[in-house]
Amino acid sequence: MTVAFVAGATGFTGKALVALLRERGTPAVAHVRPDSRDLQHWQALFAGQGAQVDTAPWQLEAMTQTLKARGVTHVFCCVGTTQARMKAHGAAQNSYEAVDYALPKLLAQAAAAAGVQRFVYLSSLGAGPNAKGAYLQWRYKAEQAVQAAGVPFTIARPSIITGQRDQPRVAEAVAGKVLDGALGLLGMLGATTLHNRYKSTSDARLAAALLRLALDPALVGQVVLSEDLGE
Repeated sequence: MTVAFVAGATGFTGKALVALLRERGTPAVAHVRPDSRDLQHWQALFAGQGAQVDTAPWQLEAMTQTLKARGVTHVFCCVGTTQARMKAHGAAQNSYEAVDYALPKLLAQAAAAAGVQRFVYLSSLGAGPNAKGAYLQWRYKAEQAVQAAGVPFTIARPSIITGQRDQPRVAEAVAGKVLDGALGLLGMLGATTLHNRYKSTSDARLAAALLRLALDPALVGQVVLSEDLGE
C-alpha cells in the first residue's frame, strides 16, 4: 500500500498534492513545521481532508523515525522559500541555502535511512551548475544532494507554476500569461518543443504529474523536464 509523505504541504503545490492523494484514497501525511504560526489552521484543513498531520522537527533522526513510524513508502519534497519570505521572517533562517538546499538534503537522507520506495523532489526548470541566479543554483545543489543520498529518486523540473495562491505573486502570474502567449505563437509556427518545455502549469496539473512520476518504476533515477510532466 502506498503511504505518501508531503513535505512542504502548506505550500502551493504541496496543498494540491495532499488534496489529490486524499481524493484518490491514498493515505497521506502532511508535514507542517512545528513552529508554524498557523499550525492549528493547517491541522484542521488537512484533518478535514482525511490526511494525517506530522510536525516532526527538521532533524535527521526525527525525520527518519517519523517516516518509519508512519510506514511511509513515497516522499514528496515540495519545500522552498521566496525572497519575500526571507525579508519578512529573516534571511538566515529562510535563505535558499537553508531551505531549498538543506531541507531536501536532510529529507532525502532520512528517506534513505527509512527505506522508502521513492523520493520525488520538486525542483525547477533551469536548475543547473551554471544557472543564472542563486535560486536555480541552490536548486541544482539540492538535486545533487538528493541523488547522493542513496534513496530511489525522481526529480521534476517544471516551468512557471500558476494558480490561486494564498499569497498572490503578481509578477509570476503576469509572467506566466505573457510567456504562454508568446509560446502559443511559437507553437503555431512549429516550435512545439520550445512551447512544451516552457509553458506554465497549474498546481493541480503539477500535483497529478508528481504522483504519476512517483508511481512509475521506469522513472527511478530520472530528471523529468516540464515537457514530460503533462498528463
